[in-house]
Amino acid sequence: METPRIRIGNQTNADTPAFLPFEFALRHGFDAFEWFSDRGRAGWTEAAVGPPERERLRHRARQHDVLFSVHAPYTADPTTPPGAEAILRSIDCAGDLGAGVVNLHLFPDHPARVFAEALGPLLVAAAAVGVRLSLENTVRTSPEDCNAVLAALAALPEAVGRVGLCLDMGHANLFAGTRNDYLAFVDRLAASVPIIHWHAHENWGEGDRHLTLFTGPAGRDERGIRGLARRLLRRGFGGSVVLEQWPHPPDLLVRARERLARVLGSVQAELRSAPTGADLAPESSPVSDGGGQARCRG
Repeated sequence: METPRIRIGNQTNADTPAFLPFEFALRHGFDAFEWFSDRGRAGWTEAAVGPPERERLRHRARQHDVLFSVHAPYTADPTTPPGAEAILRSIDCAGDLGAGVVNLHLFPDHPARVFAEALGPLLVAAAAVGVRLSLENTVRTSPEDCNAVLAALAALPEAVGRVGLCLDMGHANLFAGTRNDYLAFVDRLAASVPIIHWHAHENWGEGDRHLTLFTGPAGRDERGIRGLARRLLRRGFGGSVVLEQWPHPPDLLVRARERLARVLGSVQAELRSAPTGADLAPESSPVSDGGGQARCRG
């Protein structure tokens, strides 16, 4: 089977000057980076970079072989005029930066068709600047919500090849129906749902803590990460993995990137060597026993 390229990068942080994580990414050879429109005490917004700076960032990304993504404000609901305007600003910035995707949250409060139709003009704008939209599951988003919205989008001509799911594994781990079992979340996604972006962080099922990969349950047992990698690769995933945190020390990001790259490489080799149609044994995701200890469901 063809081996897709998977990039691993990090993200701006609301409490950290935006260019600190970016320079860190370049210094340590990350090949993806996400600009999150999330000002906070520090952070970044599209207004922080005018045309000359955007051109400079685009040039630096090309020099270092870094693929950008832009995360719209987490409150940006495309069914509302302010939300749609915010997402359009992210799309405009993404085009200037040469980004691959603009990420926005999937709001499950709206009927799937209403949400999908609200994305129509945004998909046209995204196509005009050569970016795709990725829809991120929140802690309230079920796999069935994702299935319904992506199915509704499949009926829109402007959505063809322009939209997919951003799998947020930490949010999947907190969704009430799959708590402490993000693999079950993925297994409930329709085969037709394209996963084009991956937000990587961990928690113990008690809150959205955004722990660095391999410092939560996967630090004790990486079978859940292997199982997730296997599922995504079988779906043809070839997008960016974004480590969504700025830990202390930040070198934890480098260790996470290196270990994840090893896992991905190992699973890719396993899938390449498997006989066509082979049904490989499933992995289990770590779940909390309620006392902070990780176990694996069998």
